[in-house]
Amino acid sequence: MSFPELYILRHGETTWNAENRMQGELNSPLTDKGLRNAARQGEILAARDLTGFLFLTSPQGRAFQTAGIALAGMADHIRTDDRLREIGVGDWSGRLRHELPTPKGKDPFLAQYEIAPNGEGFARLKLRCLDFLADLRGPAVLVTHGITSSMIRGLVVGEKAHAQRNSHGGQGCVYHLKDGEQFLLE
Repeated sequence: MSFPELYILRHGETTWNAENRMQGELNSPLTDKGLRNAARQGEILAARDLTGFLFLTSPQGRAFQTAGIALAGMADHIRTDDRLREIGVGDWSGRLRHELPTPKGKDPFLAQYEIAPNGEGFARLKLRCLDFLADLRGPAVLVTHGITSSMIRGLVVGEKAHAQRNSHGGQGCVYHLKDGEQFLLE
């Protein structure tokens, strides 16, 4: 399956990111660093030709705020799409990560999302992201979240999407996906 060219941004750092809390469907405000992350993403995108691109964001406050900063002056219209929201973590929303069970394995951080009681889980997240990608009709700039970004990038470019650092989404950087390849723009 072929996909249109994408630029993918993760929202800037939030208070809960800094505290190492699970956010999921809840929200916390961007920190000063998060505001700088969003501004840096705007600088990165300003050097690109985005003629003909759609601008889409998660409706969650941290992503919406990041989109407003990063896309200021380059996007006439930013649409929200609920399918770009972060993976739901159910009963663990708002909880500190160190208070939660930490599964053994290659990536215990990522595994917490899969085992969160009443959470969305990766299978449902994958279906949601596939549905989003199937509806995408042209090149787009997406402002989303760490795990959702990781899932979309994995679906578009395969396992190589997770071979580099910041594979969980990277705040303050932009992922450029084109012709089955991923490029990290910092």
